[in-house]
Amino acid sequence: MNIFSRFVRDESGATAIEYGLIAALIAVVVISAVSLVGTNLSTTFTTISGNLK
Repeated sequence: MNIFSRFVRDESGATAIEYGLIAALIAVVVISAVSLVGTNLSTTFTTISGNLK
């Protein structure tokens, strides 16, 4: 029973999981932002290319 109570009170694993979730959330935001900017940039270059022809 002593091992189980120590396991329940140990929060070191929970902290690592929280850091992992924060890192995953930041990665999703960065990927979404890059995707959005890439689409807008592609549209801009297509417009410029069309105007140069």
